[in-house]
Amino acid sequence: MMEPKVSIIVPVYNAEEYLERCVDSILNQEFSDLELILVNDGSSDRSGEICRRWEEQDPRVRVISKENSGVSDSRNMALDQARGTYLQFVDSDDWLTPDATRLFVRRAEETGCDLVISDFYRVSGDLVAHKGDIEEDGTMTLEEFASHMMENPADFYYGVLWNKLYRRELVERCHLRMDRNISRCADFMFNLEYMRHAESICTLRTPVYYYLKRKGSLVSQGMNITKTVRMKLMMFEYYNNFYKHILDEEDYEKNRLQVYRFLVDSAGDGIVLPSIFFSGSKRLGRERTRVSAEAVAEDSILAEAYRDRKLLEYYLEPLALRCGLSVGETILLVYLSREKREFTREELADLMNMSRPRLQAAIQKLSGRGMIRMEEQKEKKNGRRVFTAHVQPAACLLFKDFEAVRRDYFGARFKGFTQEERDCYLELTERIQENVRAVLRQPAAAEADAEKRRRTGKQRYQKQKRNP
Repeated sequence: MMEPKVSIIVPVYNAEEYLERCVDSILNQEFSDLELILVNDGSSDRSGEICRRWEEQDPRVRVISKENSGVSDSRNMALDQARGTYLQFVDSDDWLTPDATRLFVRRAEETGCDLVISDFYRVSGDLVAHKGDIEEDGTMTLEEFASHMMENPADFYYGVLWNKLYRRELVERCHLRMDRNISRCADFMFNLEYMRHAESICTLRTPVYYYLKRKGSLVSQGMNITKTVRMKLMMFEYYNNFYKHILDEEDYEKNRLQVYRFLVDSAGDGIVLPSIFFSGSKRLGRERTRVSAEAVAEDSILAEAYRDRKLLEYYLEPLALRCGLSVGETILLVYLSREKREFTREELADLMNMSRPRLQAAIQKLSGRGMIRMEEQKEKKNGRRVFTAHVQPAACLLFKDFEAVRRDYFGARFKGFTQEERDCYLELTERIQENVRAVLRQPAAAEADAEKRRRTGKQRYQKQKRNP
């Protein structure tokens, strides 16, 4: 049996209410070269039965059953049996976006980094918010990453396992495992130990994980104040030693107060805020572009155009989220980066299927972000105001991502095609496009003539007005 590219580890304890959603989101990943290791930690509900059923249905699923000994022990047992190049962790009450593992692996293999850390969605009731901490895009050294972590050390973004992709070879070479004698902070300690051996770290600013905020605080989990304080101090000792390891003595002394900030920040960890304070939130289900199930199944001309547009949006959206743009703004940026010609605002608005105000807002945002520079002028021949978009270096950095989107889009369209079938389809499509152009050339020419007459009439009227 070939080794899978990714081992996904899910500890399970009395999770029957959420487990189906969790496992379904993993096995329906676009990236299918994976194994799923479910560790049933002595559940007393139907969790074990659900795990076994999935194991019978999908050969990628393996189930480990044991007496209850805690989440750290569960993860360690799974690590002992994992075979993937990469490791991914998921909690049994959470779930993944369909593109999560694909985006993780692509980022790791494009950069060669040892750790990928992603943004995530935080779910509270029927609200969801995009959460992340590092705005920098690209590969960082350990020292650069540590400087970011120092700013917000107790954030889930750094401490948890589930928004990261690890290299199993590094875990095994350095004999890294969870400390089974401690509870929640085992995740953070594992991360600190892992990062000490990592050469480079990169961010994935697209949220790919849904974290269900229902666990409550550490105190509410049965830990008394004394144990909680002791655990926080233990975490700080690990954290402090981490910075002593990666910084020289002079740099450590310069940053000592910032390192000690961890004690203050970690004091509020685990508190569930009321929904009114759930900043930047949306209704769950509206955090990504919505797709109509009825239109996907419908057989009509409009539904066909709708599906094609939604497929493109689906692959563009992770890039849009990463850049802090809407899908429409991203499509506009892609188009302007490829088409080097003059436009009127009316023409571009029609082409993008945007209203004029919406187009203007998108242009202003892209210009303000330093991605495009607009040059507007008046045509001598007919007096129209036209503009040209000049793509700036900030957007040029995304060209490789645009090509990846293009590959994904056409890869989905031609999935299962032989090369002969694909060539035949492309030839027929070109013939279809010529037929479409032939039909539309006449009204396009008529519109151009009408515009010319309007301009000529306006010029004649202005001339007569000046010389009555």
